[in-house]
Amino acid sequence: MGKPGIDFPGLGTGLAILRDRKLLLYKRLKAPEAGFWSIVGGKVDHMEPAAKAAIREAEEESGLSIGQIEYLCTTEVLNEADHQHWISLIYVTKDFSGEASLVEPDKLSDFGWFGRNELPQPLSAFAEATIAHLSEDEFR
Repeated sequence: MGKPGIDFPGLGTGLAILRDRKLLLYKRLKAPEAGFWSIVGGKVDHMEPAAKAAIREAEEESGLSIGQIEYLCTTEVLNEADHQHWISLIYVTKDFSGEASLVEPDKLSDFGWFGRNELPQPLSAFAEATIAHLSEDEFR
């Protein structure tokens, strides 16, 4: 049958979580883009609405409880280095409770809240696309 993103384009989702004009980013340990800073997210499961997948993935990766989310953009990443192809629906929220933590240390090595002028490097293609779509009012 094959693997999404490797044998055929995968459908993913991501969530930009904002607090005090800062974006929550995690450093990835696994492909695609291992070693890069990215928003939380992952694969959309069969028969799972993408928005629900974004909330599920965000809660699994961050330990936060996510409330309302809004659609932000769609991005397509063809990562030649990892031989992966993903199309992702990206959402945004400021509605959450709890404190972010490192819940999945086998997948993510570090995290932090970053303003537009203090972003860590390197940024994943998903994070770059998300940041490009965030308004100045949301994220400075």
